[in-house]
Formats: sequence, C-alpha cells, structure tokens
Amino acid sequence: MQIEVLKSKIHRVKVTGADLNYIGSITIDIELMEAANIIEGEKVTIVDINNGERFETYAIPGPRHSGEITLNGPAARRVQKDDIIIIITYALMDFEEAKAFKPWVIFPNENNNSLK
Repeated sequence: MQIEVLKSKIHRVKVTGADLNYIGSITIDIELMEAANIIEGEKVTIVDINNGERFETYAIPGPRHSGEITLNGPAARRVQKDDIIIIITYALMDFEEAKAFKPWVIFPNENNNSLK
C-alpha cells in the first residue's frame, strides 16, 4: 500500500509579488527551494495564512538570496503582496517507508532567508 505524506514545507514566507500576466506557477528563491528539497516544476500546495486560500501550482526557481516569493498567472488573484503563505509538497511512498520518513521543513526569517 502507498500513502501520500508531507515531503517538504516552507513555513510562513512573505509574498513579494503577484504577476497576473505570467504563464503560471510560483517563483521561489532557489535557496529556499534547495533547503526544502523542492525541484523545478514540482507540484506545490499554497496555503495563504491571511485569507485562508488553499490551491496548487508548480515551483520555478527565482534568483538566489533574493527572498522572492511571487505568485504568477491565475494564482496571483488568490494572494496579495505581503501575505504570509506556507508552501507544501507531498510524496507517495510505501506505508512502512512512510513511518520512518522525515520531511524537510524550513522556517525562513522575515526576509524570506532560509533557516533550517
């Protein structure tokens, strides 16, 4: 049996931009992506602390050390600049493997810099 479990989480980062006129996705500072073990194109769930929105998109890397967290395309309508969000990924794995699995969870500071 396989189950879906938390793979990684970037907990409480500040949205730095919302670009409606973009193809789609969320741009995340590559430093944060690496710290949370998120790869380019990976499906992510976005949870907006300010308004309760919860939706899915995919990750694209932003400039290193920029602190960038930009929602692009239609997702830009669901957040506002300076909102606080949580970025979550999940993975499928065998039930027994999942019992021992430890997700990557990071807690960036107020400037969206990676803190493990």
